Amino acid sequence: MALETLLVKVKTAISNSIDSVPPKLLKKKPSFKAKQNVGVLAFEIGGVMSKLLHLWHSLSDATIVRVRNDAVNLEGVRKIISNDESFLLGLACAEFSESLRVAANSVTRLSARCEDSALRSFHLAFLEFADSGRDPNGWALSGPKETDSKLKKMERYVTFTATLYREMEELTVLENSLRKALNHADGNSVGSKDQQKLYELQQKIFWQKQEVKDLKERSLWSRSFDNVVVLLVRFSFTVLARIKVVFGIGHHMPCLSRTLSASATVYPSDQNPNGFVYESLEEEDSKLEEEAVNGFFEANSKLLRPPESTLGAAGLALHYANLIIVMEKMIKSPHLVGVDARDDLYGMLPRSIRWGLRGRLRGVGFCASDPLLAGEWRDALGRILGWLSPLAHNMIKWQSERSFEQHNLVPKTNVLLLQTLFFANKDKTEAAITELLVGLNYIWRFEREMTAKALFECANSNGLLLKLNKSSQ
Repeated sequence: MALETLLVKVKTAISNSIDSVPPKLLKKKPSFKAKQNVGVLAFEIGGVMSKLLHLWHSLSDATIVRVRNDAVNLEGVRKIISNDESFLLGLACAEFSESLRVAANSVTRLSARCEDSALRSFHLAFLEFADSGRDPNGWALSGPKETDSKLKKMERYVTFTATLYREMEELTVLENSLRKALNHADGNSVGSKDQQKLYELQQKIFWQKQEVKDLKERSLWSRSFDNVVVLLVRFSFTVLARIKVVFGIGHHMPCLSRTLSASATVYPSDQNPNGFVYESLEEEDSKLEEEAVNGFFEANSKLLRPPESTLGAAGLALHYANLIIVMEKMIKSPHLVGVDARDDLYGMLPRSIRWGLRGRLRGVGFCASDPLLAGEWRDALGRILGWLSPLAHNMIKWQSERSFEQHNLVPKTNVLLLQTLFFANKDKTEAAITELLVGLNYIWRFEREMTAKALFECANSNGLLLKLNKSSQ
């Protein structure tokens, strides 16, 4: 009887907490308070908030210095993308701007639900701020102290909301486990050990619910919807102001420019096809007129479209990145490369590279027994991989991090598109890949010939020893 009573109580508790909804609540209209709270939208908002935070940190002094000194000056970038610093910095600015545009579109969808009419007009106000620098609502944060305060608040919200998501998933797993255990107990005899397990599982669910309840209070879940959207709106404006400060574009907040160290601002030294630095007021006015026609975000989105001569336009950037990484492994250990692996590599080659490779291999010859030439090829391949391999690895990382970002609250993208093969010149990249293939072909055949020669000499040596042993007998 004690077990039956326990099962009835547990079933009733689970039924009430999971399955059943009182009819009165189904008919009752949502209260004013319920409409104002974030609720289940906390996870979507947490994702948008984390993207804005990541973008802000990506625009820190230290990161921008690395972009200017390292990313733009990568040997591979200079060889097969561009050696025009202004153009490369323009790509960096455009990618930051595009990331902000995507996040701001999410803010626009959320702001449409707000009661405050000013918040519902976020999209138009944001575009006006981007194109003209006007901020009649004063939404851009006014200084370092206010920015740091809002930054820490949003970071806490994102942390608690991400934890809430995990704990709610754990609660669902526990409740499903209890439901299965109860269904099993219905048609089977249950011993004292099983009874104890059911009781312990019920206790776990109780404490898990308390944890979830506490996290809902501390996370975005229980916050006022309009107040949360205000945070997103103001930080979107502030990130945009930061982008304009960093890249020296037109209108920006004076207070933000004072917080940025001189070493972190981007000032290309010579040609300026993208208008990121102005040598005169006339040049700045000309740039602002161009933005007024195209719009700030439209102009930057256009810059990110790869020219026809690039791997990005041909849809080959990711494929070539994988190809280069495979060759890199083979070049490091040519003696481990079998015939099947070599054939698989050849199968990865597009027609344009195959044609070029055939022409290059005609003059190489069939013999690969010169150790001096093999050493020269190894040095040459090492030099090519030294500048080409980083772009290939960055391409894989950029793609995988973008995919990762789609399924997680916190984005992890730390590689800029200009550091990948996306904007690489197709002909130049294929020429470098062809050279790697020619060199790999030589050292692969050299290794096989040296191995065959060693085996032959070993066999001859063993044969000679065998003859000597027989003659001595």
